[in-house]
Amino acid sequence: MLDRKELELAKQKYGNVTTNPLTPLNFLKRSELVFPNKKAVIYQNKTFTYRQFAERIYREANGLKKLGIEYGDRVAMLSRNNNVLLESFYGISMAGGVSVPLNFRLSASEVAYILDHSEARVLLFEHAFTGAVKEIAPRLETVKHFIEIDSADKKDGDYFGIKYEEFLSNSSPDPLDVPVQDENDMLSICYTSGTTGMPKGCVHTHRGTYLNALGEALESHLSSNSAYLWTLPMFHCQGWCFAWAVTAVGAKHVCIDAVRAEPVYNLMIQEKITNLCAAPTVYTTIADYMKQNNYKFDKRVFGYIAGAPPSPMVIGLAENVGFDVHQVYGLTEVYGPHTICEWHSEEWDDLPLADRAKLKSRQGVPYATCTFVRVVDDDMNDIPWDGETRGEIVMRGNNVMQWYFKEHDKTEEAFRGGWFHSGDAAVIHPDGYIEIVDRIKDIIITGGENVSSVEVENVIIEHPAVSDVAIIGKPDEKWGEIVKAVIQLAPGESVTKEEIQQFCRERLAGFKIPREVEFNKIPRTATGKIQKNVLKQRERELVKKS
Repeated sequence: MLDRKELELAKQKYGNVTTNPLTPLNFLKRSELVFPNKKAVIYQNKTFTYRQFAERIYREANGLKKLGIEYGDRVAMLSRNNNVLLESFYGISMAGGVSVPLNFRLSASEVAYILDHSEARVLLFEHAFTGAVKEIAPRLETVKHFIEIDSADKKDGDYFGIKYEEFLSNSSPDPLDVPVQDENDMLSICYTSGTTGMPKGCVHTHRGTYLNALGEALESHLSSNSAYLWTLPMFHCQGWCFAWAVTAVGAKHVCIDAVRAEPVYNLMIQEKITNLCAAPTVYTTIADYMKQNNYKFDKRVFGYIAGAPPSPMVIGLAENVGFDVHQVYGLTEVYGPHTICEWHSEEWDDLPLADRAKLKSRQGVPYATCTFVRVVDDDMNDIPWDGETRGEIVMRGNNVMQWYFKEHDKTEEAFRGGWFHSGDAAVIHPDGYIEIVDRIKDIIITGGENVSSVEVENVIIEHPAVSDVAIIGKPDEKWGEIVKAVIQLAPGESVTKEEIQQFCRERLAGFKIPREVEFNKIPRTATGKIQKNVLKQRERELVKKS
């Protein structure tokens, strides 16, 4: 029988030897030691070994400390995928800071809101976004230092702030110890897309990131021989924690700042890519190009697919050219993926492609790293595993965020009943696999980006020619969904689709602008609520007929 006194004595005497705070910064320390001369990061014509990668990180961390960054201070990043954005996740944390990755597709005003809300003291930004940064800089409340990263494709224009490479050259390369005091301290604040108002800051901890990164490495079969292609924007939940998972196993990061079919395919062959993560539209972009040119991968490329529920057609197209596609599901609040459609090789490998694709379009089961998923009714009771009864997906586990930064009331609401509420409706199949059937909130997911229908409606209704408006997601094979506006004009008024889009372009991020505009009467209930279910059903029927 366990002697509790002996256990407590051992904890007191040896606790600092037998336990350490869980932090993904230790992944860097190990790979720097084990793989110093191995290729760690590739971007454009730049290649860095793990020793060089670590030295640049130490230089950034020492430079940030020299600027006055202290433990827990926030440092924001606004950039497309490149080697600097990747090393900044590490450099900021090694300095004791908290990273705030920004969605570069947001409008300048949305970026300014996040910078102020997070109380960021430093902003690292890519040259491509200098104009937006210069516009908001005078009104920022807390940002004191601006560090500009070169853009590979944008050399012209004025520079603003400290140049990143000069910042590194003026900083010490001396290694730093991992500064983590408590594994539940903040590592990163990742902001949502503002689907229910202004963006919310999801607090990711060292512990949660460490465990989720290990889950990613395990589920995607990463090893030191892997080569990971950065088709997924790193600002999405620290790249769904792959910013850490790839380093954990000493694999190779291959960074790209845009997805263009031919150069991406060529790079995949050149660098012998084994893994990637992407929204459905990325797979269709690459697979369509390969199909047109009769290309197939010699070895299957393991790919996560998420951002919008993919159709079996998209999965089938990708699998036909050599992708091994696995659907994952999650949110910013759960560090990215929380469930995976775990594959049953013995039972499913020999099924026809169409049947395999249908199975792979499900969202699956929890990760192995101690995560829990239920689908419940309004009273928090588990729904039957019948593939028909609908409920809400709720989650618990090591990769659920700590809280919404400075949003106590919203945190309380999200965690009611002791579980995180996703807002997504799903069924559970008899084998325990979940499948999303709808979104409880009217969120549109287009190309992996979340769009609030209310936000777009609030912009369009300001147009003088508009009497009423409803924003819905229209099913689309390439983008998952596209934003569609149904507009009821005011009496005697007229406006074109292009004028509506331009009106939105001046007020919204590009991915939120309606791709389709229909002028029609808006159906409403007797209580005045828009019947979006009617509009959505009509679109589904039109898609079936087309």
